[in-house]
Amino acid sequence: MKTVLVLFGGKSSEYEVSLLSASSVVRNIPREKYNIVTLGITRDGKWRLFEGDTDKIESDDWIPGSLKAYINIDYGSKQVIVEDGRIIDVDVCFPVLHGRNGEDGTVAALLTLAGIPFVGCDNLAGAVCMDKAVTNALADYENVPQAKWLKIDKFEYADNGSAFLNDCFEKLGCPVFVKPANTGSSVGVAKASGKEELGNAIKEAFKYDKKIVVEECIIGREVECAVLGSINPTVSVVGEIKPANEFYDYDAKYKNDSSVLLIPAPLDEKTSGEIRSLAVKIFKSLNCTGLSRVDFFVQSDGKVKFNEINTLPGFTPISMYPKLFDECGIKYPDLIDRLLNSAIEREA
Repeated sequence: MKTVLVLFGGKSSEYEVSLLSASSVVRNIPREKYNIVTLGITRDGKWRLFEGDTDKIESDDWIPGSLKAYINIDYGSKQVIVEDGRIIDVDVCFPVLHGRNGEDGTVAALLTLAGIPFVGCDNLAGAVCMDKAVTNALADYENVPQAKWLKIDKFEYADNGSAFLNDCFEKLGCPVFVKPANTGSSVGVAKASGKEELGNAIKEAFKYDKKIVVEECIIGREVECAVLGSINPTVSVVGEIKPANEFYDYDAKYKNDSSVLLIPAPLDEKTSGEIRSLAVKIFKSLNCTGLSRVDFFVQSDGKVKFNEINTLPGFTPISMYPKLFDECGIKYPDLIDRLLNSAIEREA
């Protein structure tokens, strides 16, 4: 049997989401094919080998008793070294890490140095897709339809904040959405309809990142499409979200079970086909591999607008990515198996 290393936690605003996703992944890895090693990263960035019950990961009670451990970065070693002297050989890694210091390409670079095959995008694609300003710029270059947008960093904002506030409403309309450039799970995202509200939203977003993006508000249905693979990726059916809150924010995604997922989305065949084609185009244009979830809006006139791409989407029991492929006949354990095999084959 092969040994899979599952990374979870992380120094990120999405730490809790990672615990939920990783717990679900560990429970669904086919035990007849894989041995499992779980390596957690605390909120403050310390690495620990966890050998207890998976429920303790989900409840964030995994740290007590865990031993210091780290990945050996000697190229090709494929090892986890533990403080008690053990050396654990691994064949492949599933880095179930959301947000900064994980999904943004940093851990992908570390695993590349260690020669460990891993699920997901390489460090370049991870960094590009994590940064909403870079993603939006490349989407514009590829003529992908999307909302109008502006970006600014906190240093520019300190010098020209008033002018930027004026630009937002003049160029993007009202209301607008404010987003930290490098977070996921809608962390730090807010809707603003006036200058004071916009200023407060920007101030809040800067708590999560030095750069923020302000986008035109697109009124439309929120739909998502999952992509799996590399050279000839598999694309799922389209799913639609009916958020519990005004928009699909962190609470609606992970805490409020009133949000409704419609799978497949009630769309005509032409619109569904356009979304699926755009999802693959964006996936390939951004050099993604392994998996991504691509999000769109469908406006009342039928026009489709790209919203964002997630290179490590949620893997909780209620997450859209595994549910979309379940609708396609790929059950959760089989989906994980395909992701792990794809990672190994990519590095062969």
